[in-house]
Amino acid sequence: MSNVINISDGRILQSGVTVLKNVSIQIQDDEFVYLIGKTGSGKSSLLKVLYGELSLAEGSGNIVEFDLTKMKRKDIPKLRRKVGIVFQDFQLLTDRSVLKNLMFVMGASGWKDKKLMTARAHEVLSLVGIEEKINSMPFALSGGEQQRVSIARALLNKPKIILADEPTGNLDPETSAEIMQLLIAVAKEEKAAIVMATHDMSMVEKYPGRILRVEDNEVKEVNTMNQFDPFTSFSAK
Repeated sequence: MSNVINISDGRILQSGVTVLKNVSIQIQDDEFVYLIGKTGSGKSSLLKVLYGELSLAEGSGNIVEFDLTKMKRKDIPKLRRKVGIVFQDFQLLTDRSVLKNLMFVMGASGWKDKKLMTARAHEVLSLVGIEEKINSMPFALSGGEQQRVSIARALLNKPKIILADEPTGNLDPETSAEIMQLLIAVAKEEKAAIVMATHDMSMVEKYPGRILRVEDNEVKEVNTMNQFDPFTSFSAK
């Protein structure tokens, strides 16, 4: 096992204002980690640092060997090849099919061979259980199906880690449970760690993992007695 995220004494700024300070976290390549906290506490800001949209203002840090204090715009596509991202609002391109959504992402991250790209699209859609929707438009999909496409998109480049920002926030409870089980299963299948921001404590209780609480401008470890390991509880098939 090795660390995919390592931050020491980090400070995160947005518009010149300190959002988080004294951030020191290490996350290993087999971990399922929740970021919990109130809306506006800084969960999303921390995720933005991890996928390159914000830089660490102070301290040191890296994610899959990328230095978070020296992240340049040109480095972001390279980072995104090793980091999968799942958003609350899916962020699918509404003017093109599921296949073309996935092809667009692969093209932007350096893929060239159309046959290999199409094969990978089929592979990840099969993994999330909606290969039959490959030629559908996003507006023809349910919220749960759109989030499955979003997860498939995150898996395209075989990431070392998946960052999920409130991935069940726009879904009903039954669909939310399906998406949680799917995230855990595909992470195990693809050997990727998960860092998931959420304010839904029912999900944390139902699918326990390591917990980091974001409050008072800091990130704090939450000790839990529950030793349930979600990675051993589901399979992707």
